[in-house]
Amino acid sequence: MFRIRQIADPSLPLNRREIEEVQRILQERLPGIDAAEIDGLPDRLRDPVGHRMRAILLVADDVRGHLLGFALLSHVPDVGFCLLDYIATGSRLSGGGVGGALYKRVRDVARRLGGSGLFFECLPDSPADCSDPALARGNAARLRFYERFGARPIVGTGYETPLSPGQKDMPHLVYDDLDSGKPLRARKLKAIVKAILERKYGDLCSPEYNQRVLDSIKTDPVVLRAPKYGGNAKTAPARVVTGDSLIALVVNDRHDIHHVRERGYVESPVRVKSILDGILPTGLFWTMPPREFAESHITAVHDRGFVEYLKRVCATVPSGKSVYPYVFPIRNHTRPPKDHAYAAGYYCIDTFTPLNKNAWLAAKRAVDCTLTAAHAVLGGQRFAYALVRPPGHHAESRVFGGFCYFCNAAVAAHALSAHGRVAILDLDYHHGNGQQEIFYRRADVFTVSIHGHPRFAYPFFTGFPEETGEGEGEGFNLNLPMPEKVDGDAYRRALRSALSRIKAFQPSHLVVSLGLDTAKGDPTGTWSLSTKDLHANGTMIAALELPTLVVQEGGYRTSSLGSNAAAFFLGLAGVGNATAPKT
Repeated sequence: MFRIRQIADPSLPLNRREIEEVQRILQERLPGIDAAEIDGLPDRLRDPVGHRMRAILLVADDVRGHLLGFALLSHVPDVGFCLLDYIATGSRLSGGGVGGALYKRVRDVARRLGGSGLFFECLPDSPADCSDPALARGNAARLRFYERFGARPIVGTGYETPLSPGQKDMPHLVYDDLDSGKPLRARKLKAIVKAILERKYGDLCSPEYNQRVLDSIKTDPVVLRAPKYGGNAKTAPARVVTGDSLIALVVNDRHDIHHVRERGYVESPVRVKSILDGILPTGLFWTMPPREFAESHITAVHDRGFVEYLKRVCATVPSGKSVYPYVFPIRNHTRPPKDHAYAAGYYCIDTFTPLNKNAWLAAKRAVDCTLTAAHAVLGGQRFAYALVRPPGHHAESRVFGGFCYFCNAAVAAHALSAHGRVAILDLDYHHGNGQQEIFYRRADVFTVSIHGHPRFAYPFFTGFPEETGEGEGEGFNLNLPMPEKVDGDAYRRALRSALSRIKAFQPSHLVVSLGLDTAKGDPTGTWSLSTKDLHANGTMIAALELPTLVVQEGGYRTSSLGSNAAAFFLGLAGVGNATAPKT
């Protein structure tokens, strides 16, 4: 199994390592290429505006980060075309393997960028045109591969004109219309060829040579070579989900040890199974094993005394027993009692979130999973999903509650904030009081929550619109409380407002606290969102085009959890109807 992703930030460790591997391969396979061009690849990726041909690097790697192949694409927006500079895999291109998937992804990128299609050079497949006739066989294999997608050499022009008398191995210019069916006009081809010759080969081709080639382009529309190998776009390999539509999935493999069997305790292990049953058949997910992280990540956002209390009391509660808070002090700086049962109320905000032997272990593992997913995003994955329980968004810096012990999303957001500003978008039916309180005085993390109004919805004491932050954090918290009855249209209006504010904040990363308790029939909510609405919500969020970490929060109607989760992620990945219903 492999993934294909676009490298956008060359400074990230995984990206830097894979770019170095790409540079090594280019040096080995293209010994005649200018070393400065290879050395300058990171700068081209970092500063696309400063170059006349914007570099786009797609890499195929496995779950361990081993490079399996890559494609280097140049986008020329002022002329309106894409040029595939190089595509390489560990073995010969194979329509059903890495090479096929890479080229399909190149086509997707070129199609999204618009313009006149995709162009690239390919050495001649006629032995007479090769300096070594034996090379023609390999060149033919490449042209056969591309012909399967409908890409064929342009004929009737002087593009293959030798630079010097008798020179061979002059490449064909190959054109892929990306299934548009539109003819390529001679005038457009002249502009494209002029850009290639001047910008890619400016140090090799004289102005006189360039003009001779341009003058040779006369046939309108342009003619492509007749299919030679019996292939066309219809015989291309079946669709492979890769790149931006692929979601790194990290599941809390220890969540089921936290199984509270008291009647009415809806935060049960079957929630995770229900979601997996719904999302895995979509083929969108790339499963990653959780990593262990130091407790310092937790104490970076949670009070150390609170963390130590949870760890200590959970270790001492007998198996099969739970401690429920039942005595609550008025919030002040009084000392917590030494008795564990009494102290539970000192650190909790409700009477229904128990402490038991496995609560710490499951909650710590949920943090590990969320940080693993966050690091996948830092490594270049556009989307990552931490499917965890217990949830976390009700846990504040020094209190737990609402089935939550540690604020998973806040721990991840703090880690991500070392790499730029972060926005947290809480989509749970209940207010994300944990994130709000933790970041209330910070300006580098913008917290947004769409939730049931606290006059009727848990946690009742927070989530009002006038709570906008304090000190440096003033203006960096947004609450959008909603009435008891909310349908998809009303929700999208609130979401559109939230996304507008997030866009204005210009974060480097987005964390989505995903509660599926907004859906119709959830036992803890009163709203009526359908799978169609959840798909539309995912589509709207994806339009921000931000590296996004999704962290599972609520959602307790197990019969519909899977379909609701699948709908959201299909929308996020742009699969299915990508247009949200009009409001």
